[in-house]
Amino acid sequence: MNVAALKAYRIAEVVQQYSERDCILYALGIGLGNDPADGRHLQFLFEQNLQVLPTYAAVMGYPGFWQKDPEAGLDWRKILHGGIDIRWHAPLPPAGKVVGKSRVSRVVDKGLARGALVTTERSITDFDTGVLLATVDSTTLCRGDGGFDGGDVDVLSFAHQRDGVPHAFFDFKTSPRAALIYRLSGDFNPLHADPSAAKLAGFDRPILHGLCSFGVAGAAILQTCCSWEGHRLKRLALRFSAPVYPGETIRTEMWISGATIAFRSLVLERGVEVLANGIAELIQ
Repeated sequence: MNVAALKAYRIAEVVQQYSERDCILYALGIGLGNDPADGRHLQFLFEQNLQVLPTYAAVMGYPGFWQKDPEAGLDWRKILHGGIDIRWHAPLPPAGKVVGKSRVSRVVDKGLARGALVTTERSITDFDTGVLLATVDSTTLCRGDGGFDGGDVDVLSFAHQRDGVPHAFFDFKTSPRAALIYRLSGDFNPLHADPSAAKLAGFDRPILHGLCSFGVAGAAILQTCCSWEGHRLKRLALRFSAPVYPGETIRTEMWISGATIAFRSLVLERGVEVLANGIAELIQ
């Protein structure tokens, strides 16, 4: 890997016009609406007085699968999402036009056999007003690109204090079709749809998008700690520690300390931790 060239790689700026339909499709991809009798989900699924799931910021101004470009110099077939950290600066409108500006901000060598971590920083601003809506730091695990000279310090090794048993937990059953719906929000990596691509990457079948699991954890925190008031979520960050298969149940365990929540998520069917080092910060 050429670290200097990767950091200098120009990721195309994205101008995105989005509608209420896009916000609803995103919420459906996360899995809201599984219980038609749960009216709390309806505020994110019905155009009347529509609210936007704050984790929709993860796909706003998304630059696409730029890692597949040969000029990026990465083995895209062995890429997985490593982590994400979103900070919200203003509420997300249910429709509008935004500008996504992305750059490679950090490259970490984990070793020849362990791969590399590449972090992309993305600012999302309102096209008309210039108001900064959110900042997204997204880290990719490049399993085939470790073992190089140079690089930055690993910032994903932090851990958050979790004392004793969790204060709360929330179980979310994903749909077997979750990845096929979620990909319509912009991430068309064949790893999540094509069985042959999944097998080439070392999986038995297509896996769920990490950002879909991220949205599930966000929904768990909104229900448990925010009474589904999305504007109260200030920050949400985590590390992706293992893949989720569509149809599995994600349990999010939470340790609550005022406006700060440490959390992790497990897949109940396999007893595997899939989201680690989670931290959420709320506006009280």
